[in-house]
Amino acid sequence: MSSDTSVPIIVFDVNETLLDITTLEPLFARLFGNKMLLREWFAQLVLYSQTMTLSGLYTPFGELGVSALQMTADIYNVRLIDSDIDELKERMSEMPAHPDVVPALTKLREAGFRLVTLTNSASSASPTSLEKAGISHFFEQHFSVETVSKFKPAPETYQMVAKELSVELSDLCLVACHLWDTIGAQAAGCRGAFLTRPHNTLLSAPNVPAPDFVAADLTTLAEQIIFSAQK
Repeated sequence: MSSDTSVPIIVFDVNETLLDITTLEPLFARLFGNKMLLREWFAQLVLYSQTMTLSGLYTPFGELGVSALQMTADIYNVRLIDSDIDELKERMSEMPAHPDVVPALTKLREAGFRLVTLTNSASSASPTSLEKAGISHFFEQHFSVETVSKFKPAPETYQMVAKELSVELSDLCLVACHLWDTIGAQAAGCRGAFLTRPHNTLLSAPNVPAPDFVAADLTTLAEQIIFSAQK
């Protein structure tokens, strides 16, 4: 077990935190005439992934993504064809890393932190999305919620990472641009580092745990984590 909890293992969310989902916008602009419907689709995807977990059910994230696109199309009376689904899958598999990702990961690795990922997406054959984005090599391991058939923020997802790494939950710090993810991680016993990318912000309500670290870009967030460990 890790004993120095001042130097946590950094667990990164993948979709939107590391990889830029705005590269899906052209698909939504073409289908719906409004690129911002990407946000509605993604919110439906997250909502129904969590609904499946709360209901004791599981369907892979990618399949839910396709179904959520069909749901969105039905709502707006848009007819999808097979090539639209193919384009969604292709764009989801080829999302690039945000510009701040490589500098931040470089800083953390040079400072001696162990880095892993935890994603709602199912594992895939090589080349993976992170390999295509050129950042897979920064991480010692990649974890998918498919192992426990539950989506984040179910506590079992974070517990799985701690168990596989043979550490305590308190030895982990979850980095995500989704507050629901940091809330779940902190409720399970991890630390939480919240990245306020566009369309993501804090929620001020009773019993909502405040993230341990908050920043608008990943490099600044990494610097905060490094500084805290050096105290």
